[in-house]
Amino acid sequence: MNYKLENKVASYAIIGFGNIGQALAKAFVRNGIEVSVATTHDPESFASAAAAIGPTIIPKKLAEAVKADIVFLAVRFESHPDVAKALPTWQGKTIVDMTNAYGVSPERLGGQPSSRVVAQAFTGGRLVKGFNHLVAAVLGQDPAVNGGRRVVFLASDDDGAAAEIGALAENLGFSPINLGGLSEGGLLVQARGNSWGQLIFKDLVKFD
Repeated sequence: MNYKLENKVASYAIIGFGNIGQALAKAFVRNGIEVSVATTHDPESFASAAAAIGPTIIPKKLAEAVKADIVFLAVRFESHPDVAKALPTWQGKTIVDMTNAYGVSPERLGGQPSSRVVAQAFTGGRLVKGFNHLVAAVLGQDPAVNGGRRVVFLASDDDGAAAEIGALAENLGFSPINLGGLSEGGLLVQARGNSWGQLIFKDLVKFD
């Protein structure tokens, strides 16, 4: 079922349709949830790839896709400002930062966690770091594993946004674990310079 957002069904979009974006799209298809997908290119250029994943994947232009309530950012870290410019304000929207700023110097980020830099670009939006610690080949698999559920880590400075994405993660079949704020537990799933956060690439399964 779709997560309810203020008594209406939330709408979803994935921006970026490379390996990670397509892997996440498979989770939406498995659960029959419609999701828009967009890149900076014309929708026709990736329509066949979207159709191959499933009928609930809807290719759109970037300007249309970003109208969704919840937007997954599945682009290269360096491309996030281009996506942010698609709207003058992101008020009322939740952005899920799936980027990994590996190789980006801490100086370029002003010493901040990369997700906080992303959050500042999306003026007015609520940001959740999540779905970024698994490689695409693993993220694209069914998260039901031997009676357990594959873990996705979430971090946010907004508890409400984290709860919202946690509920969606459960609807997609994952087991969400909230790490706390972006500068606290969230550092475990963020790259810093040429080093990875300690939980990145850890494929964990939770058994209830």
